[in-house]
Amino acid sequence: MILADKIIELRKKSGMTQDELAEKLGVSRQSVSKWEGAQSTPDLNRILKLAEIFSVSTDLLLKDELDLNQPGEELIIQNPLQTRDETEPPLRPVSMAEAVEYLEKNSKKALYVAAGVALCILSPVAAILFEILFEDSALSELSPIFMFLSVAAAVGLFIYSGSLMKKFEYMEKECLDTEYGVDGMVKEKRERDHSKNTLHLIIGVILCILSIVPTVICDMLFGGSPLEDLGAIFMFLFVAAGVFLIVRSSITNEGYEVLLEEEKYNREKKTRTKKAVGKSAAVMVIYWSIVTALYLGYSFITFNWHISWVIWVIAAVLSPAVVIIASAIIK
Repeated sequence: MILADKIIELRKKSGMTQDELAEKLGVSRQSVSKWEGAQSTPDLNRILKLAEIFSVSTDLLLKDELDLNQPGEELIIQNPLQTRDETEPPLRPVSMAEAVEYLEKNSKKALYVAAGVALCILSPVAAILFEILFEDSALSELSPIFMFLSVAAAVGLFIYSGSLMKKFEYMEKECLDTEYGVDGMVKEKRERDHSKNTLHLIIGVILCILSIVPTVICDMLFGGSPLEDLGAIFMFLFVAAGVFLIVRSSITNEGYEVLLEEEKYNREKKTRTKKAVGKSAAVMVIYWSIVTALYLGYSFITFNWHISWVIWVIAAVLSPAVVIIASAIIK
């Protein structure tokens, strides 16, 4: 009988839940779940604590050939039978207060990043408005100023949101040992927000899909006149609103995944790709900087603002491929 099965049987015979055993051991319920699922192995100190809690010998726990019903002397081993690589990696403790603070700041980050992305998308609107209102006027030359102000404000939001989360960068890279009750709190909050976040994602996608409609309508109603460009303004508004909802919901959900160590933040992936995370992030910063430069350069040279927004859509579609390729090269 392997250790995982022994822990399950001993816990059930003792009438304890995973949460109760985790509390006695001073670890997270998630750790106990992983031990019982044979996904990781407790370290020596926790083996000794398990033996003490269940009143069995460490030999009985560690030796697969020994059955739980087999009597024997309670012996304490002097050296661990597993190497460090076979045990679970060192865990970073996360208290309830830290988890609550992380979720609060991640919520602000979601708002600021989403607003920054929306401002970038809306940056050409000033240029189009000036072209409509002040065509053949010296004031039309002011449009680039407002566009750069919009982009500058967006960059400011990105930097500020990054500073908010600086304290919690370790959560995305290190394996976590959340305090008793944290997992339950996070899952409860995620469940409460699930309907709202799903609705925002749906509305965001619909707005992006429908963004072409105002352009078609204005082309039909005002074809050949300066008012035709109103369609482009509404198109940008639709896309900006849709992307705002999608980005905000995605970052909010990602915060829950970080604390629960799910999806791309699970322990196996953290251990395997820990060194690559920072480099991959740097690659994406460079990638989006190049996309922004291409967008602004093409738009300024051609003044095809009604077409150049497609660059953002193409870039978003290609970004997962860039991440995969960058991760493969870094490895």
